[in-house]
Amino acid sequence: MSNFSLSPLFRRSIGFDRLSDLFDFALQSDTPNYPHYNIEKTGDNNYRISIATAGFNQDQLEINLENKVLTITGKVVEEKNDPNVEYLYKGIASRSFKLSLRLDEHVEVQQADYDNGLLTIDLQRNVPEEAMARQIPIGRKNNEQVWGDSKTQ
Repeated sequence: MSNFSLSPLFRRSIGFDRLSDLFDFALQSDTPNYPHYNIEKTGDNNYRISIATAGFNQDQLEINLENKVLTITGKVVEEKNDPNVEYLYKGIASRSFKLSLRLDEHVEVQQADYDNGLLTIDLQRNVPEEAMARQIPIGRKNNEQVWGDSKTQ
């Protein structure tokens, strides 16, 4: 029997746990594995996405947010190969990418930074007061008497 991993579900969602539409994504066989990235929870309502973008400069990277889908793209500028160079091993990836992450309705992009080949995007969850969880007090109706109440004795 093979193991079924739910980790792809949690890598592609930030700030919410809606599993209904995430199962469809996890079952896709073409899950991208480039570029490598981390999703970190840096506080109760703060998140950070770190994307390894070695070989790209800021002009080749683009970040878009549309309909709560954060899309990071990297476009490689084609370089002319030197005919005098022969690669014995070519392990540095130089291909374009598009990474899309779905955000919860209350998660907002705060800022993006690029340093030493690492693109970091800071996110914050700003839940309005009316949407926050709250405790409902348990009481009794005004006219009902409760067993053991001193008024009934």
